[in-house]
Amino acid sequence: MMDVAEKWLQWAVELQSIAQAGLYYGTDVFDKERYQRVRDIAAEMLCCQTDLPLERVKELFCNETGYQTPKLDSRAAVFQNGKILLVKERNGTWALPGGWVDVDLSVKENIIKEVKEEAGLDVKTEMVIAVQDREKHNQPVYAYKVCKIFVLCTAVGGTFAANNETVDSGYFGMEELPELAAEKNNTEQIQMCFDAYHSENWKTMFD
Repeated sequence: MMDVAEKWLQWAVELQSIAQAGLYYGTDVFDKERYQRVRDIAAEMLCCQTDLPLERVKELFCNETGYQTPKLDSRAAVFQNGKILLVKERNGTWALPGGWVDVDLSVKENIIKEVKEEAGLDVKTEMVIAVQDREKHNQPVYAYKVCKIFVLCTAVGGTFAANNETVDSGYFGMEELPELAAEKNNTEQIQMCFDAYHSENWKTMFD
């Protein structure tokens, strides 16, 4: 059952979305003032539920225009000898290579770019494993919607080099996973990638 904090977050997200659309599509100046106040209230609600200052909340939560849509997060599942590739982030946790999809790239192009940047590998994409609604699978719940796209890939070259985002990489079996960056990928999602890898007739999963 949804706890009080999550319910507050859900209300704040919905109010912000309504206000954002109203500010973009509205034509009456007085209505726009009301929508702006609704947006401010949504930010204040979120501020009360987090340790973030109000201005930081507005930067993260109220910084877009137009109709609000989810952000895209792409994650690559690269296998070698039955083990999956993970990269070690600077905080010590491990994740599938990936990140936000850049506005000038397709999901496929972004996957290839992210694996090269974070793991040093050149890959070819094979298939989409799943498209997930992040808040149904990962904690903590964010104040904005995220669609996570998991893509099965094959490495065709390259070697790891430390970079601005990751300090190490390695291949792991399901029974030897290191501490995961659970906000990005959890054990259930890694298992899903293993299942897709071993399947002869995988069907893309989606929420």
